[in-house]
Order: sequence, then C-alpha cells, then structure tokens
Amino acid sequence: MKKFLLTLAIFCFAAAAFAQVKFPPLDKSPMDMSYCPNSYPVLKIQDKITDPLVARVVYSRPQKNGRTIFGELVEYGKVWRLGANEATEIEFFKTVRINDKKVKKGRYTLYCIPYTDKWTLIINKETDTWGSFKYDEKRDLLRMDLPIQKQTDILDAFVMAFDKTTTGYNLNIAWDDIRVSLPIVY
Repeated sequence: MKKFLLTLAIFCFAAAAFAQVKFPPLDKSPMDMSYCPNSYPVLKIQDKITDPLVARVVYSRPQKNGRTIFGELVEYGKVWRLGANEATEIEFFKTVRINDKKVKKGRYTLYCIPYTDKWTLIINKETDTWGSFKYDEKRDLLRMDLPIQKQTDILDAFVMAFDKTTTGYNLNIAWDDIRVSLPIVY
C-alpha cells in the first residue's frame, strides 16, 4: 500500500509539473512603449546617453486592416483613447511645458478628440483606465488643438514616437494617412 501511495504521489507530482499553463491569445493591438529620447534604455546600457530621460509613452497599437479609420472606426468629435485597449499613458520624468502650461513630473493619460482638420489633445490626471469609457473632463490638466498633417505613406499600425527639436521634443502620433505633433518644451 505504501508503494502504491508513493507511486501515486510521484505520478500526481509529475503530472502537475508538466501541466500546461494556459496563456491568453496574442492581442490584436499589442502594447508598445516609446522613449524620449528615442531608445533611451538601449543607450543607457551602452553608456551612450547624451540627453536626460524626459518622457515615455505606453500605448496599444491597433491595425488598419483595410478599415476606414478616421470618421468611422475613430469617430470625429468623440473622445478617443489614442490607441486601443487601455488608455494611452505618458510619464514625464521632469517638469515640462506644453502649450505654455507647466506639466509636473508624473504619469498622465492621453486622450484626443479627432476632427477633420485638427485633433484636440487632452492630458488627463486619471490613470490606469480602459479605453475612454470612464473619461472625466474634470480631471483634465490641459487641452491643446493640434493641426493634422496629411502623409503620403499609409501606416497600417498606429504609432507614437519622439523627435528632437530646438526647444525640446515633439511627440508624433500617426495612423493611416494622418499625423499630429505635440510640442514638449523643457
């Protein structure tokens, strides 16, 4: 009987050890992160940092997949989470100025309201939220209208990336044939 129980225990232990963990399927809109300056973590491990860490943005990257994006999938005049899934977040590692307003070091949510000729970009104090379903205008830190720029290249995946300017950086936000640039001064 002891041999049987020992064999049963070993069998149960082995079965548990080889049990498969069930992982969720691959997200159709994977999460991504952009740093300001670009590639900051890689530059850091290579001891090649020339500019201080200013910001990073964490967002999900929806795909066009043949759909009409602006005016249909992303409705004009309605608050959009600026990506997919969780609302896009930006973290500033130092105090910056946006639209002549001081934005303190910290983490914020980015939303926008797209129109045919401009986007109203919103920096909101609420974080860790899904989509724009619980968006609360009372938590807005600032709003800024940004003109849209038409591009000849069609981008299938939504993208956000920083580029250096003479006064700081621009956060470039692009999808389909549209791009906007948010000036960040420090």
